[in-house]
Amino acid sequence: MKKTKKVIFIISLLTIRFASAQNTYVYPSANDPQANEKAHLFILSGQSNMARFKPETTFTPNIVKAFGEGNVLIVKDAMGGQSIQRWYKDWKSVQGAPGKENGDLYDRLITKVKSSIKGKKILSVSFIWMQGEKDAVINQTGVYKKSFFGLLKQLEQDLGRTDLNVVIGRLSDYSLHPGKNYGKHKEWQQMRELQVSMAEELPSAAWVNCDDLNNKTDKKANAIFNDVHYTHDGYDLLGERYAEKVTALVKGK
Repeated sequence: MKKTKKVIFIISLLTIRFASAQNTYVYPSANDPQANEKAHLFILSGQSNMARFKPETTFTPNIVKAFGEGNVLIVKDAMGGQSIQRWYKDWKSVQGAPGKENGDLYDRLITKVKSSIKGKKILSVSFIWMQGEKDAVINQTGVYKKSFFGLLKQLEQDLGRTDLNVVIGRLSDYSLHPGKNYGKHKEWQQMRELQVSMAEELPSAAWVNCDDLNNKTDKKANAIFNDVHYTHDGYDLLGERYAEKVTALVKGK
C-alpha cells in the first residue's frame, strides 16, 4: 500500500512538472471571430525557458495593445533541453559530425505557423528566440552563429520574406557567480557574448537581458542563487521585455 502511494505521488509530481511547460501556444484560435485578414506575425521558439514562458500573461496583452485586437498572430512552439540542431537542418557539430534529429522541431514549428497564416496577408514577421543553454552545456558554441543564421534563412525561405525582425533572449547569469552552480559550464559566458553580437549584426534585431529573472532561494543554505530556469515573476518580466523590444522593431523605432 505504501509503495502504491509512493508511485502515485511520483506520477503526480511528474504531471505537474510537464504541465508547467506550455510547449505550444497559438493566438488567436482558428475560430476566433476577431481575427483579421491582415496581421503581424510573431513566432516564438526555443528550449525550456521558452517552453515554460506563458505568452498570455504579459506578452500577448502588450502586443495586442500595441497593434490592435485582431491584428496579430502569435505562434509558440518550444521544447526543453534541446540543442539548436533540432531547428537547423544542416547542423554539424564543432567536430564536424551531423546531428541525429536535425531540423525536426523546426518542421513542427513551421507547420503550425503555416497553418495559422493560411489565407491571411502578413504585414510583418518577428522571430523571438530563447535557446542556447543546451549548446553551451555540450560545448557547441563554436557552431552556434552559423546554425542560428541558417535557421533564420530557413524561415525566410519558407515564409517568402527577407525582412525578419529578431529578438534573442540572452542566456542568464546562471553559473557565473559564486554559489550553488558556479563555474558549471565553461562556454556559458561565451554563448552570452555571442548572442549579443548576433543581435547587433542583424539588420533588425535586439536582445533581452535575463540576468534578473532567475534569482531563487536555496532554502537549505538560506541564500540566493541563479537558477537555469526563471521565477514566475521572471517569466512575466520576460514577456514584457520581449513585447517592448519587438514592438519597437516592427514600428521601426
